[in-house]
Formats: sequence, C-alpha cells, structure tokens
Amino acid sequence: MSIDTSKVASSNATTAATPGKSSKAGAVAAWADDRLGLASAMKKNIRKVFPDHWSFMLGEIALWSFVVLLLSGVFLTLWFVPSMGEVTYQGSYDPLRGVTVSEAFNSALTLSFDVRGGLLMRQLHHWAALIFISAMMIHLLRVYFTGAFRKPREVNWVIGCLLLLLGTLEGFTGYSLPDDLLSGTGVRAADGFMKSIPLVGSYLSFFIFGGEFPGDAIIPRLFTVHVLLIPGLLLALIAAHMLLLVYHKHTQWPGPGRTEDNVVGFPMLPVYAAKAGGFFFIVFGVCATMGGLLSINPVWKFGPYDPTKVTAGSQPDWYMGWPDGLLRIMPGWEFTFWGHTFPFNVFLPVILMPGLMFTVLLLLPFIESWVTGDKRDHHLLERPRNAPTRTAVMVSLMVFYGVAWMAGGNDIIAIKLHASINQITYFNRAALFIGPAIGFFITRRWCISLQRHDKETLLHGYESGIIMRSPEGGYSERHLPLPVDKAYTLTARARDEFPSLGGEPDANGVPAPHSPGQKLRGKLATLMYADNVQKPTSEELEEAHHHTDHEHELQAGLDHAADGHQFDGHHTVDEENLRSH
Repeated sequence: MSIDTSKVASSNATTAATPGKSSKAGAVAAWADDRLGLASAMKKNIRKVFPDHWSFMLGEIALWSFVVLLLSGVFLTLWFVPSMGEVTYQGSYDPLRGVTVSEAFNSALTLSFDVRGGLLMRQLHHWAALIFISAMMIHLLRVYFTGAFRKPREVNWVIGCLLLLLGTLEGFTGYSLPDDLLSGTGVRAADGFMKSIPLVGSYLSFFIFGGEFPGDAIIPRLFTVHVLLIPGLLLALIAAHMLLLVYHKHTQWPGPGRTEDNVVGFPMLPVYAAKAGGFFFIVFGVCATMGGLLSINPVWKFGPYDPTKVTAGSQPDWYMGWPDGLLRIMPGWEFTFWGHTFPFNVFLPVILMPGLMFTVLLLLPFIESWVTGDKRDHHLLERPRNAPTRTAVMVSLMVFYGVAWMAGGNDIIAIKLHASINQITYFNRAALFIGPAIGFFITRRWCISLQRHDKETLLHGYESGIIMRSPEGGYSERHLPLPVDKAYTLTARARDEFPSLGGEPDANGVPAPHSPGQKLRGKLATLMYADNVQKPTSEELEEAHHHTDHEHELQAGLDHAADGHQFDGHHTVDEENLRSH
C-alpha cells in the first residue's frame, strides 16, 4: 500500500523533509535557529547516550533536591525579613505573643503560622537541604569507590568536593537565619571558632559581625550569602560539573560490549530525559511528604535568640556534627606567646582539621595517580574489591568521620544510656585513632578475600548445591561454569602494574639511586598492590577448564538425577525432582 506524502511534506534524496504547509511555531523556531544556532548545537547532544545503573541516580538526587531548594527558597524569600531590628510579636502563636523578638524571628513565626502553606515550605526546604548534602556525600563515595575520579575526571572530582563544601556552608547559613535560640547558639559558636584563629581571629569576627558579637548585621549578611553568593557559586559549579560529564561521557560498569571507547545505554531524548524528569517528581514528592508529615526545626519551641541563654542539648544539623564532636573530645590545649593566646583546643578541631580533611579529600585522585603512575584514561568503573587499598583508605576516613560525628552527641548519648560522659569522651578519643586503623585493615583483607573468591569462581565455577558421592564414599560439591556475561564482568579489568621508579642500572648492574620522593612512592605503591589477587591468565583458565572437563567425564557414568543446573538458583525448578535412593 503506497501513501501519498506530497500533501504533508516534500523531500528528495539529499535534503531533509520539509513540511508542505508552514506553521507559526516552525517559523519562530527557524527564526531563532538562524540567530542562535540552537539546532546545530543540540543536534548531537540530544542523542547522547547515557548508561543505566541504579547507583547513577545518587547524583540525580543531589541535582533535583537542589532544584527543590531553589523553588522553595524563592517562596520563603517573599515573606522572610532578614533584619535584627526588634519588634513585638503579635501573631497566631499565643505563648510568644507580646514578646520582643527580632524581625527575622517574627517573619519565621509568620511563615509557620500565618502564611498559607508557609510551614510546609519551611520544612520542605529544610528536608531538601539535608537530602541535598547527604546525596552529594553518598554520590562522592560512589565515585571514589568505583574509581570514577581517575583521569580524565580529576577536575570534576575537585568540583564535586567544592560543591560539598559550599553545600555545607549554605546549610549553616540557612539554619542560622531564623534567629531563634538554637540557631543563635550556633552563630555564637561560630564567633568563638573565628576568634580561635591565631592573631587575626578577633579582627575577623569584628569584620563579619560588624562589631562586637552579636551586633545587628549578621542576619542580613548571612541572608545575602545564603540567597545570592553561595547559590550563584553552586549553580556555576553544577553547570561546569554537568558540562564536563557530557564532554568526558558518563562512566559505565564493565560488561559484554562495553569498552573504554564506547557507551552502552539510552539516548538523552526521549528515554533519559523522560526518566530524569520522572525522577525529579519522585524527589520532589519525597521532600514534600517529609515536609508535610515530619516536623523539623520548630523555632517557636526554642524561642527568640538571647545572648544570655543557651539551648540545652543543642545539636547542629548532622553535616556539621563531626567538627563539633572533635571540639568536644579535644583536650584543653592552649598557650600564650608574646601577649597572644593560642587556643589550640578550639582551633585544631574546628578550623584546622576540617581544612585538612577537605584538602586530603580534594587530593585523593592526584595522590593515587602519583603513587600508581597510571596516566591512562578510564571510562569503565572498577569494583571496590579490585582496589583494596583505595577502598580501605576511604573506609578509614569514614570511620574517622563517624567517630567524630558520634562524639558530637556525647551528652545526649550519656543521658540516654545513663553512662558517664567522661568515659564516653575517653572512648571516643581512643576510637578516633584506633578505629580508622581497624577499618583499614578489615576492609583491605575483606576486599582481597573477595578477589580470591572471584578468581576461584572463574577457575572452578560456582557452587551448584548438588552434593556428589564417589564410589569410594567421598563427598564433593558439583561446580558449574559461570555464565559468559558474568565471567566477562569479572575479567574486565587490567592487571595491576607496579610503577617504574626510573633510573636504569649501570653497566655493572648497580641500580640507579632514587630520591626520597621516589623511595616514598615505591613504598606506597608496594602497599597499594601488596597481596592483591590478579585475575587468572588465559593459561590458568585453559588448565582449569581442562580439569573440569576431565572431572565431568569421570562423573558421567554415575547415576545423577540432575546435572546441577536445575538447582543452582539460576534456573527454574518447576517439575524438577531429585531422585531419592
């Protein structure tokens, strides 16, 4: 059956089809394309392929929760008054009616009780902020554990670390704005942190607060930073992050048909765009549900900020808990020199350690590249078990973070467990050093054990669950070869190569001298690769398969009700029965 298309569009063999009848929308699109070149720019990108895996959604959760933050933040900005001027509260919350409060706190109460949907938006905004930071942190861990930070994505790793840092600062400035007693306690703590910086701390505090604490300028300044400065930086860094993602192409898990030179997945339009759009509404729905059902930051219970009072049992948001924990377990070290007091008991845990930890996090890709000497491009992800030392390093950092975070609630833990706060503090001090070492050792040995298991499975097959009895009365379990795609995934990794330290031996065979840096690099490389189990060679695989075939030949004459495939957990067992004797 032939269809006459001449009334719809006209075309020939060398040009694209053109509509037979022009439309206003088409005319506008053509006008815009002639001047902006949008069609040419998007022609390639809209068909760009993205791989599909559940772990990739972690970055999307961070992205869409940030969009929720922007939308809800615009709503809150319309009613929030960033001023420390004093007014008398006359709103709907009766316990505080007639109390002198700041305009910031007054507007926060108005949003909570007198603006339709205001409390929902406040709580949605707060929950979205917590999800944003947690999603960034978990996404960063996923990128590190899978080796997605390696060349050529080191710059994107740095951008991601900066996003995490700015998100943390954005969260602190945000929950400080209502000027309630809890947030005011946090601002006063921040003032003390700044003053602990040797020599310049008091000047820095005086500059930021516009005079002696608390002054009357900190809320307006935090508001400007919260709604203008940091969001602008976040938007710029997110745009750069996404552009580099598109430029470098997305990493993917190894598997049949996947190489360092291609991407197997779905195109941007229509598949990936539809999935990403639907995922946005899921994230938005979760944030809205939490904002509507789960109370958070009830500022009316805390009351307005008063410099003479402190909220009992005050705790910062979770992402600020670990510096607070380090502060709580730090011994009271301080000394005076040349008329200046150096309060190391505050400066070290709150200023120096977060800066040091962030610097270490930022430099991890470059440190690993220097140790391993690996300058290749990597587009295939690596299973965490195949890089035991790398995985163990991050786990040790996580243990350090977790112990410090737990120490931030030592008073609450002591109250709930009816324990001594001093004993809890001493335990945390010891665990802060012992815990990361234990975490490193256990994780590394665990990964090496998993590597050994993968190699044994490749060589001898997986356990089928079928127990065999030989004529001599011995028992053994029947092993079956792995499926091809599973075996491909396990072997789709390069063998570890020990980096060359340079300097060839001379004519007498004396090795060339190495600098201290080269010696250190050699020791670190030895630690990086020591005890790693490499994937089997082709000769080992051939020998193992030959042995398996011979074993099956010996078992062929025995009376077996099943060959093992029926009950291995990978096949259906309908109407299959084991024979009993």
